[in-house]
Amino acid sequence: MGLLFILHRGRSMNPNDLLNLFQGLATLVASEPHIIFARIGLIALGLLLVYLGKKEVLEPLLMIPMGMGMSAVNAGVLFLTPDLIKATGGTQGNLFVSPIVSDTNNLMYLLQVDFIQPIYTLTFSNGLIACFVFMGIGVLLDVGYVLARPFESMFLALCAEFGTIATFPIAVAMGLTPPQAASVAMIGGADGPMVLYTSLSLARDIFVPITVVAYLYLGLTYGGYPYLIKLLIPKHIRAIKMPPPEKVTIITSTEKLIFAVITSAVLCFLFPVAAPLFLSLFVGVAVRESGLTHFAKFIEETLLYGSTFFLGLTLGILCEANTILNPVVLKLLILGILSLLLSGIGGIAGGYVMYFLRKGQYNPTIGIAAVSCVPTTAKVAQKAVSAVSPDSIILPEALGANISGVITTATLAGIYVTLVPLFMK
Repeated sequence: MGLLFILHRGRSMNPNDLLNLFQGLATLVASEPHIIFARIGLIALGLLLVYLGKKEVLEPLLMIPMGMGMSAVNAGVLFLTPDLIKATGGTQGNLFVSPIVSDTNNLMYLLQVDFIQPIYTLTFSNGLIACFVFMGIGVLLDVGYVLARPFESMFLALCAEFGTIATFPIAVAMGLTPPQAASVAMIGGADGPMVLYTSLSLARDIFVPITVVAYLYLGLTYGGYPYLIKLLIPKHIRAIKMPPPEKVTIITSTEKLIFAVITSAVLCFLFPVAAPLFLSLFVGVAVRESGLTHFAKFIEETLLYGSTFFLGLTLGILCEANTILNPVVLKLLILGILSLLLSGIGGIAGGYVMYFLRKGQYNPTIGIAAVSCVPTTAKVAQKAVSAVSPDSIILPEALGANISGVITTATLAGIYVTLVPLFMK
């Protein structure tokens, strides 16, 4: 409510605002009938290609990424900004291929070996490196933990977004603009690439200090979360053992792949502005579950580690004195730690809700794992429990909440990047 109040500034909601929020639906409604049927047909065809690739009826190496891309690009259509409308000659497009028609007169200069400049220009300043990291994260995710406990996991993940939501009005009250406030609030999601992507989209003028603060605090906060657990959860409650499931649910790789493909298409459709992130995450999951071991290894090791290395290196190089001495940095430092603190409290509060609903047969420590850095917070939760009860295992439940947190954080990024420019007009 605070977000909508601040953004509206007296403006009342109307049905068109929903279409503006869910631009995949808005562009579908605004299209000619043949375009509507073509987009829906191509999304369905993309899903079919993934299925045929999985069954090895068609070449999986080609069909799975092609099908994922086909479904995402047709779902993730949005209204273009004026400069891109002029460049493309239309009013609709997507963030996968439409922007490549932009002016490239300086490309040869940009490709000169200026050390970090080409890396910054071609992968960092446009958010591509965040997509690479997200693809690597996708390969690491076993969504079976989510599918085994979908409602519980997503509930905790939503509770752990408390920091990313509550920090926004606080940041505005401290004098930040709504785009800056949304960007720093995303630190509460504990997902560095997501902060980078959001700040590049909304607050490019201060995306460097926001991202630096995010990465600095991630390490510090994971050292601080155990103390938050001890403060809010007494020993005897931390020691609660999770009861064994009444029925063991076996999630097959096919079910995981179906989840990845459908969730990717749905999220791209609802929030086209974050479609590159959604596709990157779930194509990583699809590669993992399709048995493409060589490419999973490439994405997990070479792409993820390489991208993470250059992300850190580039961030370090961008920490030039004038940037860090910006007066707004002090506010970012305060708001960043506040956002992560509130997210941790929100996750634990969600754990307590489950504790009472299950009549004391649920360990609320699991809630802290819903703060989405995979798998760090899940390990923090298990370690905190093991310290008081060595034979208590909560890791499966913690990983389910952990992975769900990645999805909810990406979704919230899509909401911010969509809503904030809309209500700034």
